[in-house]
Amino acid sequence: MNRHTLTRSLNGFERTLLAFGAVLLLIYVSGRVSGVVSSRLELHRFWRAQSATSNRASSQPDFRLWSKQRVAAYQQSLTSASPLPLAVLEIPSVELEVPVLEGTDDLTLNRAVGHIEGTATPGSLGNIGIAGHRDGFFRGLKDVHTGDVVELISQQQRRRYVVDDILIVSPEEISVLSDRSKPSVTLVTCYPFYFVGSAPLRYIVHASTTDDRKLIDASEENGIQ
Repeated sequence: MNRHTLTRSLNGFERTLLAFGAVLLLIYVSGRVSGVVSSRLELHRFWRAQSATSNRASSQPDFRLWSKQRVAAYQQSLTSASPLPLAVLEIPSVELEVPVLEGTDDLTLNRAVGHIEGTATPGSLGNIGIAGHRDGFFRGLKDVHTGDVVELISQQQRRRYVVDDILIVSPEEISVLSDRSKPSVTLVTCYPFYFVGSAPLRYIVHASTTDDRKLIDASEENGIQ
């Protein structure tokens, strides 16, 4: 094989490698884009299904009480794909409507509120622990009072709770997540709400069911087929 033939063969091999690399890159980028788009569509479908008979559906948070840093973190979090929420948490008295995702890592709490591992899951009858940032989705907890309604809605079920206790505890006080006398939801955020730096305490909102009925089928309650 002469030098000209060898050079031509090497050039052809390089072009083949470049083409193969381009195909792999395209597959990777397409997968990432598809993941982000799919998660947004799933979230939209969830909200649309649960709000089919009302005009209040919106996945855009109310940023009026949020810190600038938390708004930026929320917007950045939307660049990553996310799973379909476990449920939606609603507190009408403070106009809160937020998806509940699994886990309490930074990414999860920047984009939603998070189900606390080891507590009852949404749809069950134990004490469901949900955490959120004090300068983001859970800022409004400062204006929640005993007697306020808290609702937890999954794809199939809706359950209503009433706030019956509000506590300020140390971070080590994990007993607040223990099962209570009735099916409950416990909301957890840092305290004080406007503390500069890492807040030293935890703000706890306990809400319990007003009766012992089984979970309501949300599709029947809302007239969704």
